[in-house]
Amino acid sequence: MANSTPLHVVTGKGGTGKTTVAAALALALAGRGRKVLLCEVEGRQGIAQLFDVPPLPYEERRIATSDEGGHVHALAIDPEAALLEYLQMYYRLGRAGRALDKFGVIDFATTIAPGVRDVLLTGKVYEAARRRRGKSSEFVYDAVVVDAPPTGRIARFLGVNDDVAGLAKVGPIKTQSESIMTMMRSPQTTVHLVTVLEEMPVQETLDGIDELTREGLRVGHVVVNLVRPSLLSDDTIEALEGGRLDAKAVAPVLERAGLPAAAAATLVADGHGHVERQRLQTAQQAIIEDCGRPHVALPLLTGGIDVGALQDLAVELAPLVEDAR
Repeated sequence: MANSTPLHVVTGKGGTGKTTVAAALALALAGRGRKVLLCEVEGRQGIAQLFDVPPLPYEERRIATSDEGGHVHALAIDPEAALLEYLQMYYRLGRAGRALDKFGVIDFATTIAPGVRDVLLTGKVYEAARRRRGKSSEFVYDAVVVDAPPTGRIARFLGVNDDVAGLAKVGPIKTQSESIMTMMRSPQTTVHLVTVLEEMPVQETLDGIDELTREGLRVGHVVVNLVRPSLLSDDTIEALEGGRLDAKAVAPVLERAGLPAAAAATLVADGHGHVERQRLQTAQQAIIEDCGRPHVALPLLTGGIDVGALQDLAVELAPLVEDAR
């Protein structure tokens, strides 16, 4: 029997939409009738904004329900609250811990001490993934999804407890750190990387795959986000590149449509720019297809992101959810 709930860690370069993907993945899992916990660890309240709910406190709250009976609960993990919880759980420092908080010691530890913040964040994820229903063998959640730090520091974030276990020779800190790393490197934990089809994010994704693999962390899907469809037919592209579709040819068409003929040059230039962007996107797509990891593409949604848009993206994530069975 597994020692923890399946854990999906979602990372990606800033600006690629990893929070959106994490939220859509949680909805996709709930759409299979599962009870899902969606966690954020960066203090941005991105989940609350996406689901149009008030800022999340340090407690688990239901934010979505699926027609299939699944639920999404959300938790914004606060490192200061997590440290107080840790002190109470392992050292019974209830009042003493609150006294430390009053004197600013908690804030100092979570912002200054190297690695302490990440230890507390991963520790709370660990606790949620292992929590069971009373004395039964069933887990409280069927899946946990984490909106994690960016790709550039994801391996360090997930592996921080390796360092702690090496420093702490005995005691609950060492025991918990080793247990957390066992979970992070188990088949129950999968790291998904979000990218867009641009050179820097794609390269960072490839670097992230290599680093995670070296650290013994399981890489799942590459989620290619914000994919732009081609707005031009093959014939139109051929005419543009062959010089047959130029400002002189476009101007009369604009005039017949009641538009200024002077806009023809700008329109043709925009067409060439679109063709070039699509060519660059196709080149980056080929790199992703050759990276050795399964991938799924999500379209660019021009109307913005709300719960309805998240549901649409959740449908597109079906291959990832099927592989997570």
